Amino acid sequence: MIKYSQKNTRIETERLILRQPTKADISDVVRNLSDLEVSRWLLVVPFPYARKDALWYIRHCAEKIKKKPQTDYSYWIELKESGEVIGGIGLSNIKFDQGKGTVGYWLGTRHHKKGYGSEALEALIDLAFKRLKLRRLEAGVLVGNPSSGVLLEKYGFKLEGLKRKAVIPKATGKISDEYFYGLLRQEYSRPRRK
Repeated sequence: MIKYSQKNTRIETERLILRQPTKADISDVVRNLSDLEVSRWLLVVPFPYARKDALWYIRHCAEKIKKKPQTDYSYWIELKESGEVIGGIGLSNIKFDQGKGTVGYWLGTRHHKKGYGSEALEALIDLAFKRLKLRRLEAGVLVGNPSSGVLLEKYGFKLEGLKRKAVIPKATGKISDEYFYGLLRQEYSRPRRK
């Protein structure tokens, strides 16, 4: 069961709360993003990740929320059980006239392979297609990060191509190829729970 706040500033799932970034969570976020095994797969996250980077991001998110129409939804992923922030997920570059947006996400290494990424992504897809009425979602995955592609494919995303030497992640500074994924609303189906 997925529950949304009135203005989509908070999403609640079985084990997670997706909510707006706040200063109270900086230590959790810095700890998780200071791991090169996390930051190397993200385009705009520097390494090492510092408190000043988190503060900039929080201010940036606060500004994006004010934009009308809102074209970016950024959330921390919080564990309900402990209140710990374990990752982030967002829907950005929303173009309502085109009916599409871009999905991005990350989880701290300690929280991989526990189903949290699936739970958060399902909630975000639900937001995009049911509440925002988008028709298409897109996502980029750096070559060398197959688990991210597997997660997208689990929810029906199709590999649509490879962009050669397309990006330079801040954490590594190395030119990288990027896989390009897409999901149409009519293709989306929730995977069966084990």
